[in-house]
Amino acid sequence: MALFFADSYAIIEYLKGNKRFSKYFEEHDIITTRLNLMEVYYSALLDATEELAESYYDFFLGKCVDLDDGTVKSAMKLRFREKSRGISYVDAIGYELALEKNIKFLTGDRQFEAMKNVEFMK
Repeated sequence: MALFFADSYAIIEYLKGNKRFSKYFEEHDIITTRLNLMEVYYSALLDATEELAESYYDFFLGKCVDLDDGTVKSAMKLRFREKSRGISYVDAIGYELALEKNIKFLTGDRQFEAMKNVEFMK
């Protein structure tokens, strides 16, 4: 069973029932951060209800990993080097965590389509 870092895009698509993402969540282990859950929570508030947002947050909370200062700094250096891609702060942190843990970064965000160490799903 492989381990993936799931960004907000991947989690939201899975929760919406996108079959392309299902296998990653149902057949593999995933990790994420509270920052990603923040985006998932907000998305659920926009598209559904507070109750559903709470349920999603609680469900994925156990899959969250902590950040350290080195990861934050490395992520911001990545964001700076790749500023033409328009990578968000949260995505830069997730991508850097995936690199540090030597696991694939699971996303559908086009900014990552041609980058190394990415499992890109449309």
